[in-house]
Amino acid sequence: MVTRVAKVVLVWAVALYVTLVVFNNLTDYGSNFDFVSHVLAMDTTFPGNNGMWRAIDVPALHHAFYWLIIATETAIAVLCWLGGWRLLRSISDPVRFNAAKGVAVAGLTLGIVLWFTGFMTVGGEWFLMWQSGTWNGVAAAFRLIAILGIVLLFVVLPDGETSP
Repeated sequence: MVTRVAKVVLVWAVALYVTLVVFNNLTDYGSNFDFVSHVLAMDTTFPGNNGMWRAIDVPALHHAFYWLIIATETAIAVLCWLGGWRLLRSISDPVRFNAAKGVAVAGLTLGIVLWFTGFMTVGGEWFLMWQSGTWNGVAAAFRLIAILGIVLLFVVLPDGETSP
């Protein structure tokens, strides 16, 4: 039972974190938008790099990318809140608890997809974010991927009664 409680708590911890990320992105839109804008514009990458043809200098597209990020983060938060609730409702029955993991797994997986594919792959490698001394979010994205991955692995472990 303690392990199942821990899984609920960790899924909700992720939900709270991502909810605060969404809140900050909406209430401090300009600061966080600047991050996305500079990454897409590639204006702080190494001077003269051969990848500058990838830069996007259209502000409307910067906003579209940013709203896509916020929408995805919102979906992650909702899935994790709901997934934790579904787990909590079935916490006393290991079979039902295992069956209820799908929504939480979806939220955690979507988080990994966002921060790995969106930030590390697209931002880090396609837009060469790793070259920027100012607008480099690769390390932060990796931390989130690691946390989400650990929580996901823990959640998917089968639950059963281990004591008589």
